Amino acid sequence: MSATGTAPRTLVFSHANGFPAGCYRVLFDRWRDAGWQVHALPRIGHDPRYPVTSNWPHLRDELLHFIHDEVRPEGPVMLVGHSLGGLVSLLAACRKPGVAQGLVMLDSPVIDGWRAHSLRAVKAAGLIQRVSPGKVSHQRRYEWPSRNDVRSHFAAKGKFARWDPRVLQDYIDSGFDEHADGQVRLGFNREIETRIYNTLPHNLPGLLHRHAPKCPVAFIAGTQSEELRQATAAGSKALAKDLFRWFEGTHLYPFERPDDTAALVLELMTAMRAKGAGPSTAAVASDAVA
Repeated sequence: MSATGTAPRTLVFSHANGFPAGCYRVLFDRWRDAGWQVHALPRIGHDPRYPVTSNWPHLRDELLHFIHDEVRPEGPVMLVGHSLGGLVSLLAACRKPGVAQGLVMLDSPVIDGWRAHSLRAVKAAGLIQRVSPGKVSHQRRYEWPSRNDVRSHFAAKGKFARWDPRVLQDYIDSGFDEHADGQVRLGFNREIETRIYNTLPHNLPGLLHRHAPKCPVAFIAGTQSEELRQATAAGSKALAKDLFRWFEGTHLYPFERPDDTAALVLELMTAMRAKGAGPSTAAVASDAVA
């Protein structure tokens, strides 16, 4: 707890697969303007100390170590994550209850029931690459002559045409690296992106039954999200309960409507804080990652 007796306003954000944290600058600015300290891992899964494996235990630990070693909060933090980031944040909240005062999941479908069993079977049979988004990401174009060529390439794609122009520019600025040979390449390695898709957690039903988060959980679902349609909203609704919200847009609505997304997240964080802050600072200390 802070000196005033209120929970610290520290927000730790985790990004979607393939879209580094820099893509969310517009949202971060809105949250900072509202008084939150915002921290985010730049590119999840790229640290060799935390390899991408089935059910993402090392990605969970990467986030927990980032909070403990880099953020060093005074008390429990507010976790916010988009897609991959929401699920990794959920795993972190289950693993270390003392770390979070609340969690907001941005279209991060919770796979439960027979779908979870089917996912486990498909992974065990080595067939996941045939049905996951990894079948697209593994052959994604990764190299361009210049950033102007990157901009032209993505601006012409229908999915990106829906994006707020500020977000598209942030993606071009933060999602690509210039190399010594003059080429501009994807900063988020497409092999890692594919591995993340192909190791999607199938163990959430059991995990949530045994180690459900101790903090409030909110979920914002895209009305046109194909990802949520495939998983169904049932598991996410069961987890978030009265903090489940529908939001106009696709799975990438934070990029399509960043200002409105940021505002709704602020509203939900206020609601969660009103329910009572998460575990005490002492609990966070005792739960710290070794």
